Amino acid sequence: MQALKKEKTEEILRKLTADFVLREATPASLITVTRVELSETGKAAQLFFTTLPENQEDTALKFLMRKGGELNDFVKKKSKIGIVPHLTWRIDYGERNRQRLDEITQEMEESK
Repeated sequence: MQALKKEKTEEILRKLTADFVLREATPASLITVTRVELSETGKAAQLFFTTLPENQEDTALKFLMRKGGELNDFVKKKSKIGIVPHLTWRIDYGERNRQRLDEITQEMEESK
């Protein structure tokens, strides 16, 4: 898959999944779609997310997995990307670690 097409498809999927989550999720936690990684063949995509509060991640993951079929239908209906890749949800631990590093850096700067 060409790099530009891959990037565009990832961005389309990110926006659509974020819109879907906004519509379907309860206000018990804030679910944020952080990024999408499309496979080289374009047949699979990993959707990464974080939640606030953090202790709701497992509950959110179960919810998102349960809504997988509806998400697939939503993406088919709202996009023109052709065949929708197999979508898999993942908790974005990389984003959590980045946020924690930002907090530590901020604390260090404040203590100077």
